[in-house]
Amino acid sequence: MSMTMWQGTRYRQGMRGGHYESWFLRANHPKKAEAFWIRYTLLVPQATDLPALGELWVVYTQAELQVIRVAKSVYPLQEGRYAENYLDIELGGSYLRSGVAKGQAQGPDDVQWDLRYEGSTMPVLLLPKHWYNSGFPRAKSVTTRPVVSFIGTLQVNGAVIPINHWIGSENHNWGSRHTDKYAWAQVVGFDNDPEVFFEIIAARVQWRSFLTPVMTLLVLRVDGQEIRLNGMLQALRANSHWKPLAWFFKSSGKGVRVRGVISAQPHECVALRYANPPGGEHICFNSKVAACDLWLERAGRPPRHLVTQGRAAFEILGDDPVEGMPVMA
Repeated sequence: MSMTMWQGTRYRQGMRGGHYESWFLRANHPKKAEAFWIRYTLLVPQATDLPALGELWVVYTQAELQVIRVAKSVYPLQEGRYAENYLDIELGGSYLRSGVAKGQAQGPDDVQWDLRYEGSTMPVLLLPKHWYNSGFPRAKSVTTRPVVSFIGTLQVNGAVIPINHWIGSENHNWGSRHTDKYAWAQVVGFDNDPEVFFEIIAARVQWRSFLTPVMTLLVLRVDGQEIRLNGMLQALRANSHWKPLAWFFKSSGKGVRVRGVISAQPHECVALRYANPPGGEHICFNSKVAACDLWLERAGRPPRHLVTQGRAAFEILGDDPVEGMPVMA
């Protein structure tokens, strides 16, 4: 399937059972612990008496000054437009097309964005490909454009932030319910190797009445090679454990072993409230300037230690707020 098809909307009018879908852009300053995350979302509750919504989310972080700003706007879904076979979204005067994003979100902060982005490689499928056409898991995710360069501006509460070749990604996820508990991270370029791409998720998934053990899936593009440790047995044999500010993991396959730690400081994080289509909500602890140490061992090659001090996107989703971290949106 082409990149364009991975970008297109999965929701179809009249779908039952609830649905959420989001497209998000994220990028980091090339030298500083500064980042943005912009998310275009649709939410169709399972309960037919609740309204279907379109949402715009923004998080801007400037870690050195301990600044983090959050904005969210909500609209009736029927006021939006979501193309089925390519990326073309419009909501409340804001839009996202492949390579172009412009818009505004308000509350509690006011953020405007006017961005262009280019460059890419093949989409990263974090799940095994055949899972995307199955009922398991209920939530799907694709990094549609894994490595892109952004130019343009943000306006954060009136202050103009120039975006000059910030490096990040374009992403798409969807499903009938959010993954019940997960940790997720993505690095687009490490400090000591800007060509490496890394994405990982560890999750417990509700399947009918059963909550699975933790499954850890990862994809690493390094030295011209794509390492995929995302088969079912690999996912179950891997080890992951996390707490609000740190995540430790290790996974292995034939001739390869990956282990690492991802961590963030309290002033680099925000908590967000995600509504779940079947009802209820989850709390998502969220940093876009986290640190990541990654160790890679491959048969016949010297070991690699990849490091970034502030380029990792890092999320933990669960049911409870993190002490001392207010829910901002």
